[in-house]
Amino acid sequence: MAKSKFLKLDSLSFQDFDENSELIPLMTPEDEEEINNEVLPETLPILSLRNTVLFPGVVIPITAGRDKSIKLINDANKGSKVIGVVSQKDEVVEDPTAKDIFKTGTVARILKVLKMPDGNTTVIIQGKKRFEIQEVMSEEPYMTATIKDVQEAKPAIDNKEFSAIIDSIKDLSLQIIKDSPNIPSEASFAIKNIESNSFLVNFVSSNMNLSVEEKQELLEINDLKERALATLKYMNVEVQKLELKNDIQSKVQSDMNQQQREYFLHQQMKTIQDELGGGVSSGEEIEDMRIRAKKKKWDNQVKEHFEKELAKMRRMNPQVAEYSIQRNYLDLFLDLPWNKFSKDKFDLKRAMKILDRDHYGLDDVKKRIIEYLAVLKLRNDMKSPILCLYGPPGVGKTSLGKSIAEALGREYVRMSLGGLRDEAEIRGHRKTYIGAMPGRIIQSLKKAGTSNPVFVLDEIDKLSNSHQGDPSSALLEVLDPEQNSEFHDNFLEMGFDLSKVMFIATANSLNNIQPALLDRMEMINVTGYTIEEKVEIGKRHLLPKQLKEHGLTDKHLKVAKPQLEKVVEGYTRESGVRGLEKQIAKLVRHAAKNIAMEEDYNLKVTNEDIIEVLGVPRLERDKYENNNVAGVVTGLAWTRVGGDILFIESILSKGKGNLTITGNLGKVMKESATIAMEYIKANADEFGIDPEVFSKYNVHIHVPEGATPKDGPSAGVTMLTSLVSLFTQRKIKKSLAMTGEITLRGKVLPVGGIKEKILAAKRARIKEILLCEDNKRDIDEIKPEYLKGLTFHYVKDMSDVLKLALTDQKVKNAKTL
Repeated sequence: MAKSKFLKLDSLSFQDFDENSELIPLMTPEDEEEINNEVLPETLPILSLRNTVLFPGVVIPITAGRDKSIKLINDANKGSKVIGVVSQKDEVVEDPTAKDIFKTGTVARILKVLKMPDGNTTVIIQGKKRFEIQEVMSEEPYMTATIKDVQEAKPAIDNKEFSAIIDSIKDLSLQIIKDSPNIPSEASFAIKNIESNSFLVNFVSSNMNLSVEEKQELLEINDLKERALATLKYMNVEVQKLELKNDIQSKVQSDMNQQQREYFLHQQMKTIQDELGGGVSSGEEIEDMRIRAKKKKWDNQVKEHFEKELAKMRRMNPQVAEYSIQRNYLDLFLDLPWNKFSKDKFDLKRAMKILDRDHYGLDDVKKRIIEYLAVLKLRNDMKSPILCLYGPPGVGKTSLGKSIAEALGREYVRMSLGGLRDEAEIRGHRKTYIGAMPGRIIQSLKKAGTSNPVFVLDEIDKLSNSHQGDPSSALLEVLDPEQNSEFHDNFLEMGFDLSKVMFIATANSLNNIQPALLDRMEMINVTGYTIEEKVEIGKRHLLPKQLKEHGLTDKHLKVAKPQLEKVVEGYTRESGVRGLEKQIAKLVRHAAKNIAMEEDYNLKVTNEDIIEVLGVPRLERDKYENNNVAGVVTGLAWTRVGGDILFIESILSKGKGNLTITGNLGKVMKESATIAMEYIKANADEFGIDPEVFSKYNVHIHVPEGATPKDGPSAGVTMLTSLVSLFTQRKIKKSLAMTGEITLRGKVLPVGGIKEKILAAKRARIKEILLCEDNKRDIDEIKPEYLKGLTFHYVKDMSDVLKLALTDQKVKNAKTL
């Protein structure tokens, strides 16, 4: 029995079979000629394929699952067995219409129909001729359309160029079959035995690993020679991919570990991406960094370091953890503003207007800023000084930085140091560690985008230390104008110039700042506000701000100065204005509620409205107490939130001359009480006190508000005056307060915090104040309007204090000692 080459459909491999087999023979030139001469019908049922393209002469099995497709196949199988096959543009479409399919397809003959157990129908079809849809006639029960024949332009038989193309296709096909482990070697026999050039091109095109769109493009090419050339192009790409894949595989050892396996897979992926032009490879990433580096304005040292690190990244395996660290490192280099500066604005009058607009008072600070701008304007190369604004909370230290940045025309950066206890937060981590990152100084400059921003170091007195280092020590280099031109960040590993940055530190107290760090900064005291200043700040800034935040305008609520003064005096106890802002916010919220509920309210706030909204004034206890009791004296104290008045109380009881001191007092304050007591004993005759009193009576000194810690030497004169008043039973002068340190010789020494103490005295309606003579210079620095209504007495020793403080009038029911 004669033998012939057949295509085995179940495995799609080529083998020898008997002619009696139910398999499909390969197409011969005679078969091709017969098909070309076959006349196509005018109308055909159209079967759409989801993810493949049928070429003329090629036999393929397809699975039909859609109802329309199954009915079309069954009807055609009972009739002429001829159908039109086209491909869908989008395989997701479940019920394609005319706009969802390509116009060019292939006429096919149904060879065999198989019913599958899962309910689907598998049909074996063979392509015949290409056609083009003219018009879709109907879409129910399946699509039918009128078609026209698409003729194929074939080269002459003796065309040497075409013959060479066909030979190349055969050779490359055999090479692909040989190099690809997924194609059985028997397929090479089929390629060798294909006699029709047209069928060879169609067969190879059908079996290549191409997308539906690419195969459709090949099908639509009418010139056979052009189609063969396009097929050859795709085959060359496939051969190169196989060669690259095999080259990589040959380099990988059979006993590779997990890391080697990941590297191998990545190389394959990289090769595929490079060939197909998709994705971003590490090479493209490195090239992008190189292009960005050309635009940077860095010096030769930085440039050489960057190129060295870039070369190191090129040699790294992208799958290892160090690769991402190196990439982040180089990204930081490219993002930092090397030698990039914003242009300073030297319009001093404009700068003064901005400072006055945003901040009421603070004349010393504004003066210093204007001086800095003036010097910078004249020299244009001055290293920025390090300013430290210290004072109680809520006085505008932090917000002042924004105003300075606007006045200078620089970027504004704020870094909160409260609770910072890790040195790496300042200097960064060494990039040898996984998860390493630069310090917050460098990160903030990267965010600012310039090398000369206004940099606010907020709450520098709140720095702490731990086993992870001392951040305040790390700041020494940052805040030293002689050193910060080469600030070294552990992650950056290069010096970065911070000398053009204007650093402004803020602090509530200088006691907690490291002395070496304190020495590097210029201290500017931002003291508290007087009642008049608070009223102006409330009127100009706080009330408009709160109205805006609550969706209101000045047409919805008005607060006059007398009412603001009442709020300041009765509901706030601070040097700053945060508490005042909270009280104003309550008034605004009350108005907003009434507007929302459409209820009547007073547009102009009255005193009664204030009591209704804020409650009864809570701070009347700070007012000066009467002088009807011996031994009670008003002192002035400095606290972290500003100035305050302090009452010193003394009392006698029969005993053995013991001295008791209470009120949560510190060591220094207790020593002041002891000094005062011993001074009185030593000068009893001068004060008219019987010395035997000291052995018959116990003395108890108490400072009220015992839960509040108190310390410092400035209560010395107050304690001594209290004790003398107690022993002599003489009244203290009305509306009098005092502050000062004493010695055993009775000298009065100067103390600090004078302005804050003066403000506290004004709030308490004090009229006269006793101070050391050396504190007169502090009073001279205060604006005269702040001192209105106050009388100052300057003393040198305790005898002057007692003459001014004690009256000759005895208290009622005075004790007989």
